[in-house]
Order: sequence, then C-alpha cells, then structure tokens
Amino acid sequence: MLKIEKIPYKGWQNCYQLSNGLVDLIVTADVGPRIIRFGFMDEVNQFMEVEDDLGKVGSDAWRLYGGHRLWHAPEHDPRTYSSDNEQVQVEVGTDHLSVIQNIEATTGIQKEMGIHLHPEEAKVSIVHKLTNCNPWAIEFAPWALSVMAPGGKAFIPLPPRRTYDGNLLPTGSIALWSYTNLADQRWSWGEEFVILQQNENQQTPQKAGFQVVDGWTAYHRDGDLFIKSFDYDPTAIYPDKNSNVELFTNADLLEVETLGKLNTVLPQQSVEHEETWLLEKMAFEKEEKIIKIISELIKKEKSNDN
Repeated sequence: MLKIEKIPYKGWQNCYQLSNGLVDLIVTADVGPRIIRFGFMDEVNQFMEVEDDLGKVGSDAWRLYGGHRLWHAPEHDPRTYSSDNEQVQVEVGTDHLSVIQNIEATTGIQKEMGIHLHPEEAKVSIVHKLTNCNPWAIEFAPWALSVMAPGGKAFIPLPPRRTYDGNLLPTGSIALWSYTNLADQRWSWGEEFVILQQNENQQTPQKAGFQVVDGWTAYHRDGDLFIKSFDYDPTAIYPDKNSNVELFTNADLLEVETLGKLNTVLPQQSVEHEETWLLEKMAFEKEEKIIKIISELIKKEKSNDN
C-alpha cells in the first residue's frame, strides 16, 4: 500500500517519504527539487549522501548534497551551478508528489519533478520538467543526475551488434571529455556494453557520454541493481555530441545521468524528460549475464505499461 507522509530527515525538518512496504524514497522540501534517498525499506540508500551538506539550507553556494537532482544541459558555469538551497513547493496527491522550485534568479528557468511510486513494486516514475520563464527563447535539455553510493559499477548497453558485411554506417556515438582516459582501469570496454567502476583509491575524474538506443542504464552495488529506463528518439538531437546517457566518477562518487532532447524552448514553454527506476536484488554475476537480465527486466516493465 502506497503511503506519503511528511517527516524530518537528517537535519531537514520538511521532507516527504513515499513508501509501499517494499521500497521508499525521501524528497526534500527545505531544498531542491531533490530526492535524497531511494532504497529497499530499512536498507541502505542507493544514493550517496554528502554528510557535510545534510540539513543545510540557504546560501548562494552550490552544494552537492547527494541524491537525485535536476539540471539543464549543456553544462555551463555559472549557469548550471545555480544553487537549489531554498524551500520548494510541494503538491501531494493520492498516489504522487510534485516538487516545484521557484524560478531560478540566475537563469529564468523553473525546475519541477513529478514523482510516482508504484503501490506494490520497486518501481518509480519521475517526470523532470523545465519551464522557460524568460521573455526570450533558450536552447536546453532536461538533465537527470543520480549520485550513486560509492563502490559500484555502472552499465551502458552498446547499440545492437552486427557483422561487417553490408553494414557500412555507424550505429552509435561516444562523447569524450578532455580528461577522459580510455586506458583508465575503471573503464571496461566490452562487445555489448561499457562498464565504469567507482573506486575510492582513484582520484582523477572520468566522464563519457553515450548514445543509448536501448533506453536504459544501470548501477550494481552490493547485491542491489538500480536500473533507469527512458525513451529514446532516433530523430532527436541530444546534448554533448548526441549523448542521452553520461557517466561521471571520481574518488567519492559515481553519477548516472540521463538527458532529454535538446530543444529551443520558447517563453513560458516547458520540456519534460521521464525516467523509470527499477530496483532488484541480484547477486553479482558475470557482466554478460547482468546485461541479459536487465534487458529482460526492461522488456517486462515496458510490456506492463502497454
């Protein structure tokens, strides 16, 4: 049974917990929009929490906090790092919760998350919404970033494999940053997937963007498998050299990020990007088997929605 209640959480007095007896997630109202926790009931948080930031409010300084947040792409400093340290508006429905930020003073963009927890399954749907409140058009895309608890592995599926004969054109792309090191041992480059391992002993950051046509990415840690699924539009242009999934890691964290379409957004128009989260108990398997299991779970989830 789905339950939504207002609770204090780690120094913030105004948070909302959505739970169904299997999993729960906690949304902050004193800052945000942000989901600071998601996990199985009474078990570990799938997201990292930055201890020094917990419970803090106010200030123009950007804080990581941890959890899951909403940005607008492409990344640009200072625009991207507009702080989300102020109270947000929360609208509670019978089976969902909406979290709405005040219009960002530095960008004229308003952020909103619509969060729906399945009443019986470890499944969450999140609509990430950005509204252009400026009197002029802006080009941007919704950007959903999850700061995962350290120590796990992120998975990216590569486009379907085919033989060389008759297949002359590329089927996907990978975007590299100036600090991306393909020889870094945290990367594993397979035939059907790419894996990025978070390692607390590796200080240098790593990042890459991917055109993911299969519409999913995942993170495996300590027997828990966190999956994000999303729609892919082959006719759309995505940010960062057509990346709709990006991974970033350093010694502290690994971020699993998905991006919506790049749009020229007219005044008072909004754009949306939806993620569906699945959480499964799964002991570590060979990477090839994990990919097969995830693919089967995604097919089942999409068939249930149709």
